Amino acid sequence: MTGEYEGRENLSEDTKDLERARQSLIEELEAINWYQERIDATRNEELRRILEHNRDEEKEHVAMLIEWIRKNDSTQDRMFEEHD
Repeated sequence: MTGEYEGRENLSEDTKDLERARQSLIEELEAINWYQERIDATRNEELRRILEHNRDEEKEHVAMLIEWIRKNDSTQDRMFEEHD
């Protein structure tokens, strides 16, 4: 979490919120990978469909977080525009 180096009490609320969003993004991307591994590993079609559904929900969460970060970090937004 933010503040590991400088102490949370020294950070603005905006910095804390951006870190929360970025950390959540990391966790959502990890979850996508975990679900994909399980999808690849299972031989049960019903379970596969459930896992695919769950993976796709995580992808929606990633999109939502990226959009929020873009709205709240103008430099990051510009980088997305430049590398589109």
